[in-house]
Amino acid sequence: MLTIPGRCWLCELPLACPGWGICSCCTASLPKPPSCCSHCGLPALSVKLPCGRCLQRMPEWDTITYVTDYLPPLSSLIHHLKFTGSPSLAPSLARLLLLRVLAARRDGRITIPDIILSVPLHRSRAWRRGYNQSALIATPLARWLGCNHFPFSIKRIRSSPAQHTLTAKERKRNLKGIFRVEIPVAGRHMAIVDDVVTTGSTVAEIARLLKRQGAATVQVWCLCRTL
Repeated sequence: MLTIPGRCWLCELPLACPGWGICSCCTASLPKPPSCCSHCGLPALSVKLPCGRCLQRMPEWDTITYVTDYLPPLSSLIHHLKFTGSPSLAPSLARLLLLRVLAARRDGRITIPDIILSVPLHRSRAWRRGYNQSALIATPLARWLGCNHFPFSIKRIRSSPAQHTLTAKERKRNLKGIFRVEIPVAGRHMAIVDDVVTTGSTVAEIARLLKRQGAATVQVWCLCRTL
């Protein structure tokens, strides 16, 4: 997927600010998610109170912030970023997430963390793709928000089948003992950045590991949450 520099990735009209990548009209027209629980990110009556699912069992992370459901056109842009060698899309997608994070902070639903982490790829998959799309999204986010970002602070220590090929139960088994934290996190406020959260198994495993090592809070930031 290619676009002319200075034009919107979606409508291809000239951009007022070339660095945006996606124009304000296309940004405003993205599908809006329904009212969702701020803890698990799934549809709920209140955005401030825990939903029934979370009252029974809270997720491993504290809050989740995302742009929208996994729907076109954002899902198409994510697919191009991951599978067609289009890393230049990452800053534009990071900006969409930045806007949502800033809105959540204004509403008092989140605070800006100390450290932003990106969900890692195993080195063999990263080598085949040429980059880690989550790290490409997290890098500009950290710079814009004034946070620390350590791209290799979470390591995937063994290869495993791709999560999107597995059932929910298989995803949980697939991730047991697969990550290792490479930095001290005790008492720190963290945000995990990923492109898409579906069942949440991957970010849950990382959040569980961070909490076990003393992280004060763990947020999840992603472009899409499958609802």
